[in-house]
Amino acid sequence: MKKGLALIAAGSMAAIATPALAQDSDFSGPWIAGIAGYDINKAGSSQDDDANPDVDESVEGMTYGAAVGYDYDLGNVVVGAEAELTDSTADSDYDNNFNTFGLGTVDAGRDIYVGARAGYKVTPSTLLYAKAGYSNARFNYVGTDGTTEYNEHLDTDGYRLGAGIEQKVGSNAFGRLEYRYSNYSKGEIDFEAEDIPDSDRFDIDTDRHQIVASVGMRF
Repeated sequence: MKKGLALIAAGSMAAIATPALAQDSDFSGPWIAGIAGYDINKAGSSQDDDANPDVDESVEGMTYGAAVGYDYDLGNVVVGAEAELTDSTADSDYDNNFNTFGLGTVDAGRDIYVGARAGYKVTPSTLLYAKAGYSNARFNYVGTDGTTEYNEHLDTDGYRLGAGIEQKVGSNAFGRLEYRYSNYSKGEIDFEAEDIPDSDRFDIDTDRHQIVASVGMRF
């Protein structure tokens, strides 16, 4: 009799523990997160001015903002979609004769990102992942497109690649540490304040490197 009661008790404890473990290892559902980290924007390989090492070709600062997304937990693999809106404190000194990373003298502004990620669970609560998607970054721009000088917004299009680690904290909260690289290859002058059409798109080559931390909640 005692043996039977012990087996029943053990089975009951296992039944309770199994859903709890499943919940702790589940990365499914919508989520929201706050983001902050280091941001550096610099000349791409086709714009890098190696002949003038004293020219400032980068702007550095802090990036900050928020992201939302939705993940699907497929067992050991997690896939999902995400969107992000950030701003940046990175700026130049406005004294380098229009040479900042091949565009002109700029301050980094808002950045819109939409993409996807895929990851692998190295433990039930730890996810290693990679990401890729589209990035539209705005810079406050003082410079030239080769013909005309401007003091306007510069909107740029490019892609982002990244990788990171996510750690679940309890059943809903999580923290992330992530590196991402973006490259912008097209730009246009935004004349929104003057209520006139944007300029024609022109070629650029701008690199962006970021290391960011996130804290979020899954619902």
